[in-house]
Amino acid sequence: MQQIDTISLKKLPSKEERHRLFGSVPPGEKKKPTEKSKMADLQNVKRDFLFDLDTVGIANVKYPIRVLSGQAPFEQTTIGTFTFSSSIPANSKGTNMSRFMELLEQYHQGGFTISIDDLKQFTRDLADKLEQEDAYVSVSFPWFYEREAPQTLASGLNHAEASVSVRYSKHEDYQINVSLKAQITTLCPCSKEISEYSAHNQRGNVTIETELESNFSNADDDWKVLLLEAAESNASARLHPVLKRPDEKMVTEQAYENPRFVEDMVRLIAADLYEIPSVIKFHVACRNEESIHMHDAIASVTYDKRNGQG
Repeated sequence: MQQIDTISLKKLPSKEERHRLFGSVPPGEKKKPTEKSKMADLQNVKRDFLFDLDTVGIANVKYPIRVLSGQAPFEQTTIGTFTFSSSIPANSKGTNMSRFMELLEQYHQGGFTISIDDLKQFTRDLADKLEQEDAYVSVSFPWFYEREAPQTLASGLNHAEASVSVRYSKHEDYQINVSLKAQITTLCPCSKEISEYSAHNQRGNVTIETELESNFSNADDDWKVLLLEAAESNASARLHPVLKRPDEKMVTEQAYENPRFVEDMVRLIAADLYEIPSVIKFHVACRNEESIHMHDAIASVTYDKRNGQG
């Protein structure tokens, strides 16, 4: 390896001189207090600030989390993306942003498990820490689940995007919302009907958003598995990470035997959600990445069991 002749290298200014060259200046005179008790606390100023605020908090917070699952792997660690907030009255200047992260770190040190019960407790603790009447937390994360091939039983991991939010109020019931974004296979009924043989299919992207009963807890069924089954069981076929030739034959024939329009998908999924007692409101959307068009096909349905309307 050829060595560099150090005699020919240019001598650079010192690091301190380089910093000055690029604009760094000496620290100015420090006159303001450094003790917390003597520092101004603008966020805690009480005055008429015109309006109550619905939401004050922080978003896009990424933290490691532990997820329990009703489907293998039954325990997994992943990255959660959090949003934390509360409301504040018109007589409050603002909230103490650091308290959101302090509580998250406290829960993390204890092994933060993303479950409905734990998130209920988190929002109660957050409201107390913020000295507010309510608190809200949402977390989204990739959820992995094992999937076996239908014939050879070759297995691998699929994943869906899961999200759960809990809103706590000292004067109202909890509001619990969960959602799942999963992928499925759909085969076009029209293509099957008009063609002498074969039919085009596509990958469908299903989004299910639901509101659960306020007393829903960890003792109930895993909501992730419930929503995934609602999406996959109504599709033309499920997606598999590993397929050998006998498996591919079975999946292809299953799709041909169960053609689905995008409209069919959202209606069939809605029927399953309607029959789940703990689901009180739902929104289902499906987007098919059309294989013979450049556009996507979309459909959605919204239903609230409390009033029978969308």
